[in-house]
Amino acid sequence: MNKIEEMLGMRSGELTGIIVSNFVNILVAAAILVIGFWIVKKLVKRINKVLEKREMDQSLRTFLSSLTSVGLKALIVVSAIGQLGIEMTSFVAILGAAGLAVGMAFSGTLSNFAGGVMLLVFKPFKVGDLVAVQGEEGIVSEVLIFNTILKTLDNKVIILANGAVANGTIVNYTKADKRRVDWSFGIAYGDDLKVAKELLAKFVAEDSRVLHDDANLVALGELGDSSVNITVRAWCKTEDYWGVFFDMNERVYKEFDAAGLSIPFPQMDVHVQKEA
Repeated sequence: MNKIEEMLGMRSGELTGIIVSNFVNILVAAAILVIGFWIVKKLVKRINKVLEKREMDQSLRTFLSSLTSVGLKALIVVSAIGQLGIEMTSFVAILGAAGLAVGMAFSGTLSNFAGGVMLLVFKPFKVGDLVAVQGEEGIVSEVLIFNTILKTLDNKVIILANGAVANGTIVNYTKADKRRVDWSFGIAYGDDLKVAKELLAKFVAEDSRVLHDDANLVALGELGDSSVNITVRAWCKTEDYWGVFFDMNERVYKEFDAAGLSIPFPQMDVHVQKEA
């Protein structure tokens, strides 16, 4: 006992008095730790269930759960230490300054990380979708924490920062079950407009991939400089889009001429005058 008193620099009675006087604070600090950790455990389980219902990637779900658990437990420990009367102002200030320095140093990386989390949580697209992002167009190959990888239709690989992707405009061509195919076909002035419209309507009706329960359209769209332009709109399943588009173009090219319809092209008349 004497050795303990010498080490602490106080009598055992004084030590007992300090313990008794701070007994309530010790109990409160212990309660904060026990109850706080229990609440964190329940909260993390709840977050896991929510993320699982959203079908979030397993690795990201585990990471977010661990990050949430560690962060909340650190706050609880700081609160418990403060309850014991230990001055935490300087400690918190140092942590805040360190966090600010790290945040400024890795601002771009943290932005990409946050963007990756947003993409994986809200799922504006998934692997296999055809999208247009940041002026680039391609099929989503991978969605990583910091980057999204696209593969273009001509097999080029494009790596995009998730921060820019999450904060920019995203066009997802394959998210919907069906799409509208748009064409504009020109015929020459003087050609029979009625014949052209009937022929185009026939092409649309005969294509089994076109969804005929939707509002398809064949109408005079524009009186152009060199042609009368007919607007054609037809709905189809998303996976049939390009097949419908290309096949209609080919059929128009082959059958308009047989029907007496010409496909005009821009022309310029040049008049040459001879001086007397």
